[in-house]
Amino acid sequence: MYIDGFVYAVSEARKEEFIDFAQKSAELFKKYGALRVVETWAEEVPDGEVTSMPLAVKLEEGEAVVFSWIEWPSKQIRNVAYEAMVPDIEAAGIGKMPFDGKRMTYGGFEPVVDV
Repeated sequence: MYIDGFVYAVSEARKEEFIDFAQKSAELFKKYGALRVVETWAEEVPDGEVTSMPLAVKLEEGEAVVFSWIEWPSKQIRNVAYEAMVPDIEAAGIGKMPFDGKRMTYGGFEPVVDV
């Protein structure tokens, strides 16, 4: 298994637009082999002085932190999927991301504990 993790800021006023975008994106990821796509909206995300999720995404007033992950069968399947899905993004009607992608933080992870 391989996990892609994401943290980003989304305007609270655009929450429904984000959910629509996330649903369409999830369907595309699943079409290309993702096992699971999870999008979460912040409820208890504390501010920090040195590090925190709000600091990581330069959270602005009126925004919420979103934490997401995609579970893939393997890193290889994920890599192939990301290349292959590019032409389908427009066709799927996904459109522009409803958040500032420059403030998104992300990474790929190999699970070391899975209970």
